[in-house]
Amino acid sequence: MVAKRAGVSPQTVSNALNSPDLLRPDTLERVQQAIEATGYRPHRAAQTLRTRSSKLIGYGFEPAPAGGTAPVMDRFLHALAASADAAGHRVLLFAAPAASSALEAYQELVDDYNVDGFVLTGTGRGDQRQAWLERHDIPFVAFGRKWSGRQIGDWVDVDGGAGTDAAVEHLVELGHRRIAFLGWPRGSGVGDDRAAGWREAMRRHGLPSRGLRAEAANDPDAARIATAGLLDAGATAVVAASDTLAIGAYRALAERDLTPGRDVAVAGFDDSPAAELLTPGLSSVAQPLEDVGRECVRLLLGRLAEPQRAPEHVLLTPQLKPRASTGTC
Repeated sequence: MVAKRAGVSPQTVSNALNSPDLLRPDTLERVQQAIEATGYRPHRAAQTLRTRSSKLIGYGFEPAPAGGTAPVMDRFLHALAASADAAGHRVLLFAAPAASSALEAYQELVDDYNVDGFVLTGTGRGDQRQAWLERHDIPFVAFGRKWSGRQIGDWVDVDGGAGTDAAVEHLVELGHRRIAFLGWPRGSGVGDDRAAGWREAMRRHGLPSRGLRAEAANDPDAARIATAGLLDAGATAVVAASDTLAIGAYRALAERDLTPGRDVAVAGFDDSPAAELLTPGLSSVAQPLEDVGRECVRLLLGRLAEPQRAPEHVLLTPQLKPRASTGTC
């Protein structure tokens, strides 16, 4: 399309993109005008095979709120960087706030730094990045599924439903029957996935779930308030969608002079550094982040080598780490 509009051969267009010094100034200008008019973007993966790769993998992160931390994503970043380094690549970090402005950051890194591809995280509902990157032929892999619309591109994810299912199984084996779920407000893809695992395990064992689900923002104080209602409903165990929510459950129990593990069992999710530091230690579902990092790099390098291959989706199973909060230690 560009070649036809500029009245030149496809090889001349390729030279304009990769070796502009080979062209006469007037020819180069004509091709550049055609590129701008058509909105053409070169296929970055194919271009990498024709020219020298930058060996850079872009990773955009959404800045945490003041005073906030993201230990799970920090662990993932370490795993990703180590896997990329082993494959001869480097991870280029950049701030990518939510909303459409993030797309401009991705385009800038492609244009100015010739990154080989991107790793995405935070793939919430309505995320536009996958479709935008696919439309512009920019290689990427996501840590996380698309939670709305069709699946686009390669992704690696952790089966949150399997994690909460394992937590319920553990609690059932310990004799619990009124097992509550403390999750985030509905509409979060990851949160809904973890809630579905709890619900399916309860159904499979013929246990009641009505009145035993509470929602709170990912904040200990909000979780403390939500847990109070679960305790009033007679819950003997609480499965939380995150360790942060589980900390709120600890606080709710402390207000009633109850002890996790002895009076009411509590299980979290993510196996954050706080899980082992809490008293008693928090049983928590651990995500295989090292495996996620390795798989992300594998899929992205595979996409660079074979741009037209079918998308690959990898779903990894997390593992429950039992500790004293469920009365097992």
